[in-house]
Amino acid sequence: MGRRKKIVQECEKLMDNPEHIRNIAIAAHVDHGKTTLSDNLLAGAGMISDETAGQQLAMDTKEDEQERGITIDAANVSMTHEWNDKNHLINLIDTPGHVDFGGDVTRAMRAVDGALVVVDAVEGAMPQTETVLRQALREGVKPALFINKVDRLINELQEGPQEMQERLFDVISDVNELIRGMTEEKDYDWTVSVEDGTVAFGSALYKWGVSMPSMQETGISFGDIIDMESNDQRQELHEATPLSDVVLDMVAEHFPNPLEAQPRRIPAVWRGDADSDLAKQMREVDDDGDVVFMVTDISMDPHAGEIATGRLFSGTIKKGQELYVSGTAKKNRVQSVGIFMGGEREDLDRGVPAGNIAAVTGLRDAIAGSTVSSVEMTPFESIEHISEPVITKSVEATNMDDLPKLIQTLQQVAKEDPTIRVEINEDTGEHLISGQGELHLEVITQRIQKNQGIPVHTGEPIVVYRETPTQGSREVEGVSPNRHNKFYISVEPLSQEIIDEIKLGNIANDMPELERREALQEAGMDKDASQNFEHIFGTNILLDDTKGIQHLNETMELVIEGMEEALNDGPLAAEPVQGALLRLHDAKLHEDTIHRGPAQVIPAAREAVHRALIDAKVKLQEPIQNVRIDVASDYMGSASGEIQGRRGSVDDMYQEGDLMVIEGIAPVEEMIGFSSDIRSATEGRASWNTENAGFRVMSDSLQTDKIMEIRERKGMKLELSPAIDYI
Repeated sequence: MGRRKKIVQECEKLMDNPEHIRNIAIAAHVDHGKTTLSDNLLAGAGMISDETAGQQLAMDTKEDEQERGITIDAANVSMTHEWNDKNHLINLIDTPGHVDFGGDVTRAMRAVDGALVVVDAVEGAMPQTETVLRQALREGVKPALFINKVDRLINELQEGPQEMQERLFDVISDVNELIRGMTEEKDYDWTVSVEDGTVAFGSALYKWGVSMPSMQETGISFGDIIDMESNDQRQELHEATPLSDVVLDMVAEHFPNPLEAQPRRIPAVWRGDADSDLAKQMREVDDDGDVVFMVTDISMDPHAGEIATGRLFSGTIKKGQELYVSGTAKKNRVQSVGIFMGGEREDLDRGVPAGNIAAVTGLRDAIAGSTVSSVEMTPFESIEHISEPVITKSVEATNMDDLPKLIQTLQQVAKEDPTIRVEINEDTGEHLISGQGELHLEVITQRIQKNQGIPVHTGEPIVVYRETPTQGSREVEGVSPNRHNKFYISVEPLSQEIIDEIKLGNIANDMPELERREALQEAGMDKDASQNFEHIFGTNILLDDTKGIQHLNETMELVIEGMEEALNDGPLAAEPVQGALLRLHDAKLHEDTIHRGPAQVIPAAREAVHRALIDAKVKLQEPIQNVRIDVASDYMGSASGEIQGRRGSVDDMYQEGDLMVIEGIAPVEEMIGFSSDIRSATEGRASWNTENAGFRVMSDSLQTDKIMEIRERKGMKLELSPAIDYI
C-alpha cells in the first residue's frame, strides 16, 4: 500500500473521534515562513521527504505561486500526529500572507479553531500580523505563536543568549499587546507565553524548533542552539529537536478540539435560535444530527469540477445527499466527499462526520460563505473581510468569440473569491474586476489567460472612489414624475464607530430587531433613532422618522429601491456613497396604487436622496494605504521621498536592528508603480509592505479635476449641477 493511501486511511479512522481532531490555520505576514513551516509539518507526518522540506513548498500547489514565491490561495491538508500516546487528526490550512489575498485568511478562520501565528524573529510583529490576528480573534479562533528565523539572530545579527532572549521577549510582548487589545471584552485570556507552552521558536528553513516543554525534554538550551548554529551543526540540531514535533505537540496540547470550540464559536458565527435542536446539535458536534456545513472555499478541479471546502458543524455529509444551499431555491445533490492532501483531493468511500473539514463536489449553487444544510435554517453570519476592493481593471476578450467563455470565467472568479467584484457589460464586451490591490488583479488576469486559455486585453488600473456627506443637510423634497408623490429626506454623516461595526458584520439587516437596536446604541446612536431603523445598504443607514402615513408600509420597498439606486451612483461622479445616515421625515402618497408604482416612487426617492446629499456637501473620498519601508540608513532619504512625493506623509521613523523603518500613509492612486520606483530609489535595498487603510476625503484642490476625470471616463455629462458650487 502506498504511503499516501496509508495516511488517508489513518485520517479516516480518526474522523469519528472529535476529541482527537485539531482544525488549525497557519497565518502570518508575507515572507515570515508559513509555507516553509507547513513543509516541515508535512515531512513530520511522513507526507513529503524530510530532505526536501523547506524547499519543496508543497502547499503552494499552483504554478504562479511557485514562480512568485508567495502563497496566493489557502491550501488544505489533513495529517496525523501522535501526542500523549494518542494519535491526532490535524486538518491544516496554509493561508496567504500578502495583504492582497487577505480574503482567503478571513474565510479560512471560519473553518478552524486554532491559528498558529508565525512571526519573523528579526522583523517582529508587522501590519499583516495584526490583521491576521484580528481575523482569527473575531472568529473566536485561539492563537499560538511560532517565532521563526531565529537562526538570523545568531548568524546575521550575531546576538548572544541574553540579547536573543530580550528580542524574543519583545516579539511575544508585542503579539500579546495585540491579543489583549482585541479580546479585552472577552471572558478568556488568550495571550501566549513561553511558560505554558503556547510559544515555540525555531528555523523552518533549517527544520529545528524548541519550546519550554521540548527544552525540558531534550535538555537543549538557547546556548546549545547558538553553538550548534554557529558551528554549522544544523542537521544535528534538527535531529535532536525536530521542528515538526515541537509545533505539532503544541497544536495537539493547546488548541481546542471541536467539542471544546463549537459551544463557544457557534453563538459568535450563527444568529439562529440558540434553544433549538439544531443549535444543540452544533454545540455538541453531533454526527447523527442534521447536516450543517459552512463553505469557506470554492476551487476548480479539471476532473472533479467545482469543489466546495468547509467546516462541518453538525451531522455527517455523504455522497447522494440532497442539501439546501442558503440563498438558492433548489437542493443540490452531493456527488462525492473527500479530504485535501495538499494539492490533491482524496475521495472517501464513507461520509465525513461533524467536527471535520471536508471537500465536497456537487454543490453547484454554493459560493464561498454559503451555508449548506439538510434542513432549512438561518444561515451563518456572512464572512466579512476587513478590507474592501480599492482598485479596478477593465478586461476584454481579444477575440469576440471568447466572450461567452470570458463571462463564464469571470462569474466563476467572483464565486471562488468574494473579495473580487465583477461587473459584466454584455453590450460593450468590457468587464470590470475590482480587487484588493495591483497584485490581486494581476494574478486573476494572468490565471484567466493561462489556465482558461482566453487571450485578454486589460486596461490601466482604475482606483475605486467613494462619495460621502461632510455635514448635515436640510430636509429636502423629492417629487415623482406624475407630481402626486413626495418624499422629504435629510442626510448627515454616520459616525465612524457605526460604519466600523457595519463593516465587521456586527450591525446587519438580518439581525433580530432588539439585538440590532442594542448594537446601534452601543456604537453611539441615540435610542429614538435606533428604534426608527429601517434599512442598511453598504455602510449607509435609512431611518423612518415618519408618523402614521397611510400606504407607506406597502410603498417602503420601492423607497428603499430608489434610495439604493441613489447610493450606488452618487451625485458627484456616480461612485458609491458611504457613511450616510438618511432620515425619511415625511411622505405624501397618492391614494390610488396605480399612481404610486415603481415608475413614480423610485425616481422620487432617488431625487430626494441626491438632493439631500448635495445639501450635505457630499465630497469624493479616495482609498489610502499604510506604507512601511525597511531600508538601510543610507537610503532613508530616498525612501521617505518616495512616500512624500506621492501625496503621502511619513508618520514615524525608527531604527530596528541595522535597518531604518519608515511608516507613513499615501493614496492608493499614487502608489501604482511604487514597486519599481522604490527599487530604483534604493538600488534594490528596501523591503516594503502596504496595507489598505480605508478612505479619506480628497483635498478640496483636487476634487473638481478628479470628479471631471471620472465623469469623462464614464461618459457622463461634464457639467455639474449648479447646486454643487461648494467644490
